Amino acid sequence: MEERAWDNLFRRGAGLAALLTMTLALAACGGDLVPRGRVSSASKPHKAKTARPAAPPTMEVRQCMAKLQSQSVAFTPLPDQNFGGGCSAMGSVKLLDIGVPATNLGAMTCNLAANFAAWARFGVQPAARLILGAEVVRIETFGTYNCRPIAGSGKLSEHAHSNAIDVSAFVLSDGRRISIEKDWSGDRRTRQFLEVIHASACKRFRTVLSPNYNAAHHDHFHFDMGGKGGFCR
Repeated sequence: MEERAWDNLFRRGAGLAALLTMTLALAACGGDLVPRGRVSSASKPHKAKTARPAAPPTMEVRQCMAKLQSQSVAFTPLPDQNFGGGCSAMGSVKLLDIGVPATNLGAMTCNLAANFAAWARFGVQPAARLILGAEVVRIETFGTYNCRPIAGSGKLSEHAHSNAIDVSAFVLSDGRRISIEKDWSGDRRTRQFLEVIHASACKRFRTVLSPNYNAAHHDHFHFDMGGKGGFCR
């Protein structure tokens, strides 16, 4: 009787230890790229797969990173990640310094990052100096990667592939803050500034959406590198 009691206790303890080990392992699986509270996959959990060495970047991504380096843009390459539900971050980087501080920059495809950095440096900054007589000291954004569908659609947004960014405002060296929501229909100079940088964006990104597109974009510019043709509105 005593041996059987110890045997049952041992088995029960082993089960609890296994459960504890599994719980700790799952708690360590979080990723900084996935915003908390966002859309998640409804599919069944995948079975654990054997870890494989990360695939080297494609030639296109390597060339893009070389371009960023040649333009003195500081960035960190990010590992390819598939988050489930069709959401992923492939060939992405995190911008660290583009010459102008920018908020909420997460995973961005390298091509999107390169065009955003060039737009900020060669489109936004010169327009601010010429039209507003001040430097842009911060670009505010609503973020980049976000596992969600297009508003009012079941189709995944380019944000779900780290291939889009939403720009909301610009802070100037004289303390002014120019926002899309407030100033798209503001005074003549701020309207001119926003119209000029909007036109500049249309030359760099495949899709550019503004308050002129629909109500969902009343407070930001949406830029992405998806699709084959260009769309500017």
